[in-house]
Amino acid sequence: MGGQDLKIGKMKALILVGGYGTRLRPLTLSKPKPLVEFANKPILLHQIEALVDCGVNHVVLAVSYHADLLEQEMQIEAARLGINITFSHEKEPLGTAGPLALSREVLAKDDEPFFVLNSDVICDFPFREMVEFHKSHGREGTIVVTKVDEPSKYGVVIYEQSTGKIDKFVEKPQEFVSNKINAGLYIFSPSILDRIEIKPTSIEKEVFPVQAEEGQLYCYELKGFWMDVGQPADFLTGMCLYLTSLGQKNSNLLSSGPCLVGNVIVDPTAKIGENCRIGPNVTIGPGVVIEDGVCIKRSTVMKGAKIKKHSWLDSCIIGWDCTVGRWVRMENVCVLGEDVNVNDEIYLNGGKVLPHKSIGTSVTEPQIIM
Repeated sequence: MGGQDLKIGKMKALILVGGYGTRLRPLTLSKPKPLVEFANKPILLHQIEALVDCGVNHVVLAVSYHADLLEQEMQIEAARLGINITFSHEKEPLGTAGPLALSREVLAKDDEPFFVLNSDVICDFPFREMVEFHKSHGREGTIVVTKVDEPSKYGVVIYEQSTGKIDKFVEKPQEFVSNKINAGLYIFSPSILDRIEIKPTSIEKEVFPVQAEEGQLYCYELKGFWMDVGQPADFLTGMCLYLTSLGQKNSNLLSSGPCLVGNVIVDPTAKIGENCRIGPNVTIGPGVVIEDGVCIKRSTVMKGAKIKKHSWLDSCIIGWDCTVGRWVRMENVCVLGEDVNVNDEIYLNGGKVLPHKSIGTSVTEPQIIM
């Protein structure tokens, strides 16, 4: 398996898309979660484009529901990127390991290592480095680990610092044993497929511990930011980390202009009025209209939304084609589903509003608005 082989576009990847994305409602009531835009690009495309960039030519999406819209969109992207994107449909949810067995034919072909990804992860994807590291230790599996501030909320990984060889996993430790957690990005040699059957199986609880015991599992430490963006508060945190990372790289994805502050992405088709303050950490989608005197920070405004004069948004996700009236104040992780209308002079504190609703009275405590 020479250095060339893994670079010339024979590699494959499986992305664990899973179910309906209930944690990201109300957005996922209108669109499959992988198509929800994160910084103006579907979450899934951030991953697929990074995979293609390091030579992956076949991506399998493991889904446990019939995602016709997702399939249509992905065929368009596959053609654009010149790769193969196929779907693996689970009759019953197969957990995080079962889907590997279901896609065995594709993944085992060519006897090359393959990637496996959780679909909600956003980071500076280290796919090339993973391949090099996996080849250098020559064992069955490599998982990426990332450092977290509160390890007690997660399962942590105990490993040999010098080699990356994983010793064991500790679920939600009460005293400090490690602050490194599984980041949901893996590379495996096809022999892992002999460990898994087509039945609901957890790769984290049923496969990794056995691999570690046999000395077959190593970890690669992620440099830079990481976030699972599967729920609204983390979606916004992940967006801030992503924009900060773009800022550090002086990325040309970032926008600049008279009323933009800090790291901001504004689609070229969006219109922004006079005396606004947009940023820091804001993304504005296509066709968005922002009227005069609007202040937006730490928020994302999706395609076709309209924010009227003198409104103030902090930590909000404004869904597609919403209208926010004049002198509205919204804060504390408000999420508006598609085509929501917020009347003038309303205050919303942490409300999650289902699609096609109209809000005519203020909401002072976080709640779901049916």
